[in-house]
Amino acid sequence: MSDEPSPITVPSGIPAIDAAAAHPRLDPPEVLIITGMSGAGRTRAAAVLEDLDWYVVDNLPAQMLTHLVGMLTTGPPETRSHRVAAVIDVRGRGFFSQLAQVLGDLRDAGVAHRILFLDASDEVLVRRYEQVRRPHPLQGDGRILDGIAEERAVLSDIRERADTVIDTSDLNVHDLAREVRATVTGDSTDVLRISVLSFGFKYGIPLDADHVVDVRFLANPYWITELRHLTGRDRPVREYVLGLPGAVTFVDRYVAALEPVLAGYLNEEKRYVTIAVGCTGGKHRSVAISEAIAARLRGAGHRVSVAARDLGKE
Repeated sequence: MSDEPSPITVPSGIPAIDAAAAHPRLDPPEVLIITGMSGAGRTRAAAVLEDLDWYVVDNLPAQMLTHLVGMLTTGPPETRSHRVAAVIDVRGRGFFSQLAQVLGDLRDAGVAHRILFLDASDEVLVRRYEQVRRPHPLQGDGRILDGIAEERAVLSDIRERADTVIDTSDLNVHDLAREVRATVTGDSTDVLRISVLSFGFKYGIPLDADHVVDVRFLANPYWITELRHLTGRDRPVREYVLGLPGAVTFVDRYVAALEPVLAGYLNEEKRYVTIAVGCTGGKHRSVAISEAIAARLRGAGHRVSVAARDLGKE
């Protein structure tokens, strides 16, 4: 065996270059702990966060929180989530007592977290439990008030540490949703997502339509040879349809009539609305009118998407 040193196969400087290279930075995770009194609205708060695209786990044992955060923030890209919320409360029984230690571990690991505490008066909590006819998780053989008193004692320390406390005594489910959304996003602005969907009546009315608009009162471009092979997305068809008597007037008045309806939806926490615009085949009139309605709604400041369900079926 030769005593000669092995040849250098890696150019010098590579390790230094690698060390100096900028590594991709991951956004720091947002971790929210939802806790509070049983019956104060934790389930509703979790649902609001899910609608805001948070990864939410209900009734999580406190010890599992660090594992959950690590799994969702450092795993494969397709499973990664940087907004994690966990509902942790007295249903976890003995596990709940470890929450303070777990939060300390997160802090030591450099993971910032917030605590959202939901509360309500004893009177309101008793009334809510009587309405659902379920026992309080800490009630045992005693009364509902006994369970509530014990829960308040168990939660006293975590309530003091909470970043936000929401008293839901006088809030309905819609008010609570607005409070949670404002707390999490820092923005109390209500957003309604409107989907305008064109379709052909010959293929059936969309099952998820909140409003159905029939534009078969307009002359059909199908009977014009030069327009038959085109669709409502093509300029000649669009100009023809919107140039028909009453077409633009209909669009303007329909959108104006929608405004109080859309405002009412927001007030009732209805966040998704589908407006289905139909003609015979879903190719010409419905497509052109749906695009026009969507443009008017966007001009009024709404968030709108447009789709043509039956385009291409003919």
